[in-house]
Amino acid sequence: MKTVNHWIGGKSVEGASGNWGPVTDPATGAVTTQVALASTEEVDSAVSAAKAAYATWGTSSLAQRTAVLFRYRALLDARRDDIAALITAEHGKVHSDALGEVARGLEIVELACGITTQLKGELSTQVSSRVDVSSIRQPLGVVAGITPFNFPAMVPMWMFPLAVACGNTFVLKPSEKDPSAANLLAELAAEAGLPDGVLNVVHGDKVAVDALLAHPDVAAVSFVGSTPIARYIHTTASANGKRVQALGGAKNHMLVLPDADLDAAADAAVSAAYGSAGERCMAISAVVAVGAIGDELVAKIRERAEKIKIGPGADPASEMGPLITKAHRDKVAGYVTGAAAQGAEVVLDGTGYTVEGHEDGHWIGLSLLDKVSTDSDAYRDEIFGPVLCVLRTETYEEGVGLINASPFGNGTAIFTRDGGAARRFQLEIEAGMVGVNVPIPVPVGYHSFGGWKDSLFGDHHIYGNDGVHFYTRGKVVTTRWPDPSDTSAGVDLGFPRNH
Repeated sequence: MKTVNHWIGGKSVEGASGNWGPVTDPATGAVTTQVALASTEEVDSAVSAAKAAYATWGTSSLAQRTAVLFRYRALLDARRDDIAALITAEHGKVHSDALGEVARGLEIVELACGITTQLKGELSTQVSSRVDVSSIRQPLGVVAGITPFNFPAMVPMWMFPLAVACGNTFVLKPSEKDPSAANLLAELAAEAGLPDGVLNVVHGDKVAVDALLAHPDVAAVSFVGSTPIARYIHTTASANGKRVQALGGAKNHMLVLPDADLDAAADAAVSAAYGSAGERCMAISAVVAVGAIGDELVAKIRERAEKIKIGPGADPASEMGPLITKAHRDKVAGYVTGAAAQGAEVVLDGTGYTVEGHEDGHWIGLSLLDKVSTDSDAYRDEIFGPVLCVLRTETYEEGVGLINASPFGNGTAIFTRDGGAARRFQLEIEAGMVGVNVPIPVPVGYHSFGGWKDSLFGDHHIYGNDGVHFYTRGKVVTTRWPDPSDTSAGVDLGFPRNH
């Protein structure tokens, strides 16, 4: 059986805790790998390696850092199929989705390659007589990232490339459910010339997480995951004096106005709700149909959803793969089976879906729930699976009020041909990322990603300018130098005395 060990100080380090976690192939249900689960002492070893590396990396030149990052970008590009294959084998998403994940991660590596412009300071001269003021940004030291199972390559790449470009060293704790991609990312970074200890990977569970949150040498923690854990991460790390960005869960809505192109809206709803098996925080999980278009829109969504090919992620014909674990599959199915009792109309029920020859895989089909109540579990909870809820409202105002009443504020979208309505929506909606006729408004790398309300804990969004600010701290220097002609003694520099 394959074993996934830690990556500490530039080399693979065998797990010493005696605790191992199973990693399954979601398409077959078989355990294919065991991953080391770190003890507190092993986390301390990784932090110590990062702290030692910071002594030189933190003062390294921008030219040195960007040279490594440019080589890293080339290696990632050359090995993107290998990274995607690991994602498919352990997460289950189809290969095209996995390649897309790698591509989105590469965007942030490219942003980090341009860190020279991001770290430029400011200067004000002659603010007073012979007084200048400058502002600079400096790295924090050792920083940590705790990342989720649904994007085992992309989310780590949202964090550590920018962090190390800013001069920090990094300890990554990826999900123990699909750990292999993180190790390959670290190995390629070493091949690109990243010094030993600048990037470390420790695998583990809550023991490892709590050790990072409490460690006195960890200056900041980045997290992406569910809202309850994001709240815990933020509360615990903040109490230990750390800077925290903790991105939580979501219930993303798509408001469809009566004037919208319903074919385009249905296409968008299907891809945004069921892509990556719905296991993404930016998935559209609630469509709000305004006015009389509800029946037609639901029929168009159903027509498209029924054509989606579900199968093993490694099969090129598959458009959607299995869910990550059997327990998660059963949890998602529970929302569908309970929806009718809570007043929803079950248009599509995917809970009985299986794939011939892979009956033990974590399979679930596409589910579509219509006329869903805002009081139902299927609406209130983040399901994180291929379940789309449709709600009905009579007016634009009612739809916006429904969306704004949600405790989540990650992403949202509006579909309309009316520019005035779209403009109102982007100003009135209470969410951090808004799409206009774009169902999944994930920003490009040079803008920042993050939500509002229970979708974000902390003051900084991830990557973009917010990412640079999160991984650095500002310093202002006020300088006054006497003019050489004022010197009463010492070397005569030839300056006139009568100015």
